[in-house]
Amino acid sequence: MQQDSLVEYGTRRFIITITAIMCALLEIVDSTIVNVALNEMKGNLGATLSEVGWVITAYAIGNVIIVPMTSWLSAQFGRRNYFAASIIIFTIFSFLCGNATNIWELVFFRLCQGIGGGALLVTSQTIITESYPIEKRSMAQAIYGLGVIIGPTLGPPLGGYIVDNFSWPYIFYINIPLGIAAAIMTLQFVRSPKFAEKRKARDVDWFGILLLAITVGSLQYILERGHEEDWFDSKLIIFLTASAVIGLILFLWRELTYKYPIVELRVLKNGNLRLGTAMSFILGFGLYGSTFIVPLYTQSILGWTALQSGALMIPAALTTAVMMPIIGRLLTRGVKQQLLVALGLLTFFIYSFWGYKIIGPDTGKNDFFWMLIVRGMGLGLLFIPITSLALSTLKGQEIGQGAAFTGMMRQLGGSFGIAAITTFIANQTSIHRANLSQYLDGNSFDVQQRLAGLKASFISKGFSPDVALQSAYKLLDFSVLKQASVLAYMDVFLYLGILFLICIPFVLFVKERKGREPIDVSDAMH
Repeated sequence: MQQDSLVEYGTRRFIITITAIMCALLEIVDSTIVNVALNEMKGNLGATLSEVGWVITAYAIGNVIIVPMTSWLSAQFGRRNYFAASIIIFTIFSFLCGNATNIWELVFFRLCQGIGGGALLVTSQTIITESYPIEKRSMAQAIYGLGVIIGPTLGPPLGGYIVDNFSWPYIFYINIPLGIAAAIMTLQFVRSPKFAEKRKARDVDWFGILLLAITVGSLQYILERGHEEDWFDSKLIIFLTASAVIGLILFLWRELTYKYPIVELRVLKNGNLRLGTAMSFILGFGLYGSTFIVPLYTQSILGWTALQSGALMIPAALTTAVMMPIIGRLLTRGVKQQLLVALGLLTFFIYSFWGYKIIGPDTGKNDFFWMLIVRGMGLGLLFIPITSLALSTLKGQEIGQGAAFTGMMRQLGGSFGIAAITTFIANQTSIHRANLSQYLDGNSFDVQQRLAGLKASFISKGFSPDVALQSAYKLLDFSVLKQASVLAYMDVFLYLGILFLICIPFVLFVKERKGREPIDVSDAMH
């Protein structure tokens, strides 16, 4: 097959690009859109907070299990057929999610929706990239990156608008017309490359598939639910940790010794891919972690609505959108990927340190604006150069396998980031609360004055003296808790920034590609 045989031109390429971006957006928006609807789902379905959290967890588990298998599944069924089938599965289970009558039905349908959606990201990346000639590949990555970066930001405000004006099933129903259109356009316009001979049923790595599902599923559950289950105080978390560790060891052994592995691990011998995979994990940590922490802070500390919190992130997403084609052009002109990644990490450090300096109990919308613009610039500088760096010294079929690794690690980085941030905030809040409480000496004149003032305020509202005193103590305790929470969020911003700063030297010491043609991602799954 000719190297550029899948390159498209004119209207056909435009339609394929729109289809692939729509699918990438559908998949990513759906991973965050439910966050703001959990409360309404809880009430409608009679579920506990712990049970309704499974709506997010199940989707992530389905996603992360299927991503490493996309290269193999595309070869088995043909990329166009596999991509169209994934869209159809995603769309059908979106409809079923909206019609779920109890929480466990919804959780099962979300797992299946995640299995359909997981393929959309990696496959749409390959379809977009191979539709463009080699000299425009960096620009194609920029176009694809728009969906990946903007998706998590669009989810909360869109979900907030739908929940406020309609009802929670409509966050799933909006996928249906888009899914039908995407499936029709895929079958009509997308072409499949020629693959090596399909595997016979007896050659399929069924044991590898099972071990992958156990390992990644267990790890994803631990990361998503560990905090609520009190980590290793829970027998289930201990059991799943053992499953993940044993499953990983057996999976590595199986994939390195089996003739037809489901995931080709040998490709990780490539140093640039190893670094790119690690950087994808950190990108996921930063992207999903910062998308998670800012709305969480504005809602829990500042008392904003979900819609207000989501809308706050939109200018930053637009900044990233503006950055993407600029970065694509710079890469096309030969600017080193390492320099752009290092600059992106430095920009992210500035964003995090800025957050550390400005947040407080009364931080306003305008205080966040420029800080989040800087975040948008940092993400623009990181996404395409990291992908390009990871795949730069691979060739042929290795590129598709490398893309699957970076996609999976970005997703796991996001899960790990959210789990780590949630646990860190809880622990730091407890530490700061204990430290602040030391200053609340009952014999202190200032403390007595404060209590007397609060008690008088409650008495003036009709409370009895005893109840007024208890309410004064509660309000004082709440003030301490709020201040402790603010200090914990400040710590998160500071340590996130330090993490990005530490990574810069590692990126700058990466070997540069020598004597290679421009990367051709269209070889990804040939």
